[in-house]
Amino acid sequence: MNKLQKKLNDKKENLLTIYFTAGYPELNDTGTIIKELEASGADIVEVGMPFSDPVADGPTIQASSLQALNNGMGIKVLLEQLKAIKNEVNIPVLLMGYINPIWKYGVEKFMADCEDAGVSGLILPDIPLDEFKQDYQKLYEKHNLSSVFLITPQTTNERIKAYDEACTGFMYMVSSASTTGSSKTVDSQKQQDYYMRVKSLNLKNPTQIGFNIKDKTSFERACQFANGGIIGSAFIKKISEKGDLKMKVREFVSSIK
Repeated sequence: MNKLQKKLNDKKENLLTIYFTAGYPELNDTGTIIKELEASGADIVEVGMPFSDPVADGPTIQASSLQALNNGMGIKVLLEQLKAIKNEVNIPVLLMGYINPIWKYGVEKFMADCEDAGVSGLILPDIPLDEFKQDYQKLYEKHNLSSVFLITPQTTNERIKAYDEACTGFMYMVSSASTTGSSKTVDSQKQQDYYMRVKSLNLKNPTQIGFNIKDKTSFERACQFANGGIIGSAFIKKISEKGDLKMKVREFVSSIK
């Protein structure tokens, strides 16, 4: 059982997951942010691996990704940073990103280095499920990495159940068919129908709602329908402000919890 699975086993509701881009605002801020998130009471950390073409991400995360790349962040640097703090933190660390840089790095080497760096799981949305089962699932198991899958309001019940069967972490419920951090108006009734539909499936894995979760109100609403909520763009906006980084992290988590 890795740190993510232990956390999900120990805590069943109101899970707060915070996403931020590795190497942002500054190259060496990654470890500081993770340690401060744990100290502030966040439950899970989702670290974005910056990529030059992050198609699913909104403008805030895209800008942070570009800045992180300009700062010199890459997979090798990130894994070295995580390895340096792995004995100082107990909070589960997940890596989220796109498969292209991992192919370039070497898939098996990446998985092994993730395990060595204390990573608990991966969120790689652009791997099709059939391809995951054929080419990646055994590597996840070999290196004690949990799999997390994204579902959307358009995902069929049959497909959701197939993802749930392959999942060993949590099901990431994308709140709407938009990019992260979008201010696009969402039909709350359609959204609630989607949440209730997923809830009625009695999935074996916990669920967390992400995309457009940005404050205490939206987090608490997410927790009414799922085991927790995931906040990304709003947190990145906070740490982009002027001021002491540790203080900004503490203030943000306090405003949610």
